[in-house]
Amino acid sequence: MKNQGTYNGYRIAVPVEFEEVFSHFYFSENKSGNSITHTLVPSFQTMMIFNFGTAVSFINKQNDEIEMGNCMIAGPLKQAVRYTLPSGAEMLVINFKNDAFFRFFGTALLEDHLHPDDLMTDNCFSTLWKELTKIDSLERKITHMLTFCRPFLQGRHPITEQIIALGNNGISPVKEISNREQLSERSVQMKLKEHLGYSSREMGRYTRFLKAIQLVQHLTSGTDQVNWFEVVEACGYYDQSQLIHDFKHYLNLSPSKYIKLRQGICVSSINSENHTSLPALF
Repeated sequence: MKNQGTYNGYRIAVPVEFEEVFSHFYFSENKSGNSITHTLVPSFQTMMIFNFGTAVSFINKQNDEIEMGNCMIAGPLKQAVRYTLPSGAEMLVINFKNDAFFRFFGTALLEDHLHPDDLMTDNCFSTLWKELTKIDSLERKITHMLTFCRPFLQGRHPITEQIIALGNNGISPVKEISNREQLSERSVQMKLKEHLGYSSREMGRYTRFLKAIQLVQHLTSGTDQVNWFEVVEACGYYDQSQLIHDFKHYLNLSPSKYIKLRQGICVSSINSENHTSLPALF
């Protein structure tokens, strides 16, 4: 839980019934008199955000500012995003795991941002938002949202089930499943992209970068010094230039700039399935 003056942000556990679908929920509110800005490290997850206060804004790598309305979906988040919570902001974030977004909406490939009603035949999420605004208790808000979404959830595709089960155990899930199911690697890769929103190569590169970020956090605990050659070797980079390239690709920052700004950057961790859990703030 984060509490900076009158800014509060905390994670909320997911009921057992939905643990395969959501990693956790995140709630934040800014009751201070100032805007608060953070950088969100890419998580390769899709998020749905409900806004119950003043408009929250997001700025992508191209410096495009997106001011959200009552509800927004974004992802899979593959590059850093800055977001600003102005005074009076209050938002609830729902974080989808693995293929969960596909199982709800029948797609995993989205634009940078979208209103969920754009994926439906009616304005049901705008209606849901109105219903949530009338509920004072955060716990009852989440219960109501889960009750609403339960009928939309579809079963998991058998191929996706195998991809998720294999995770990142040193064996290419695409190659393994291709051999097992007598399918072409291309068809398995297309299924992964369709259901999860990214390729195994993209996830492999991201997992390596995330490992580097976490090692840097450990090495710089109480100091601003880091042995970058140690990071390169420990995380499987060819050389320091490849590491620098990944920092600029994912964060739009050099490694040294990241060290200076890391207190305001929210970093993910890797869970037991070798998919990412949600960032510290989200």
